[in-house]
Amino acid sequence: MTDQPADTPGTRSRRWLLRRAIMAAGGVGAATVPAVFAAGSADAAAAVDMELVLVAAMVDPPKSGTGTTLTAGPHVKVVEQALDAENFLAAGNVDGHYGTSTISAYAAWQRSLGYSGLDANGIPGPTSLAKLGQDTGLFTVSRTVNIGSATNSYGGKRVNTRTRNMLAAADAKLSWGITLTQGSYNTGNPSSAGTHDGGGVVDVNVSGMTATQRWQTVKAMRDVGFAAWLRTPEQGFSYHIHANAVGDTDMSGPAQRQVHDYFYGKNGLADHAADNTPSAYRSAFTWWEKYNR
Repeated sequence: MTDQPADTPGTRSRRWLLRRAIMAAGGVGAATVPAVFAAGSADAAAAVDMELVLVAAMVDPPKSGTGTTLTAGPHVKVVEQALDAENFLAAGNVDGHYGTSTISAYAAWQRSLGYSGLDANGIPGPTSLAKLGQDTGLFTVSRTVNIGSATNSYGGKRVNTRTRNMLAAADAKLSWGITLTQGSYNTGNPSSAGTHDGGGVVDVNVSGMTATQRWQTVKAMRDVGFAAWLRTPEQGFSYHIHANAVGDTDMSGPAQRQVHDYFYGKNGLADHAADNTPSAYRSAFTWWEKYNR
């Protein structure tokens, strides 16, 4: 990790003034979600929900306009205010929408800490997010998401710890086993269009399953927090299930955009057509940590 430049008096003053202005306004505005902020004195730092920030970071960038996602807006806005305080994001982009400008700003923040590759993908990791809050004094982090080791495996295919645990939970819902044909961190596969380059993405073998069992497997994976689809010959694939672990901080850009599609009931393919999953096998949008609460 690279050394950081010392704060200048001007930088400290700007952070202090911004923090006082935010807290005096009740965080991100009296009309937003006051529970985001810790009770107590006016100097209490916000409690930023990392889970919601990660969901917004995956759903918001391809979105038309600057709307917010679920209840993530106030949490994202505080992170954006911190990026503004550190001179990585223009004040005009502090809006609670984790769009492409925020992705770029957060990636620049990660690079300033010495990160590169997947560690500087613009998706907050627990260490960089905590440091941003600490350095600006604007927030602490709640509901931290950790993916664990990136060198675990499931049935011999490489996945990170969080993905392995999700697969095991989905597997436990079924009377047949989940077998992977492709794991994560698998670069250079042209048929995957970059979706498997990072973490959280797997392909599941469905050979030997009945049509019902295939859909039941999709539902089991969705229940525990995967954006999962059955790929079919009509779509140009041999039958398999493609699944992305919602909120995985190592996820590649193409895979993140598939989470956006899933959130809006689409198929995660280039045509962004409607999800082909029968209604009986759909699940409410969720992620691993929420499933476990």
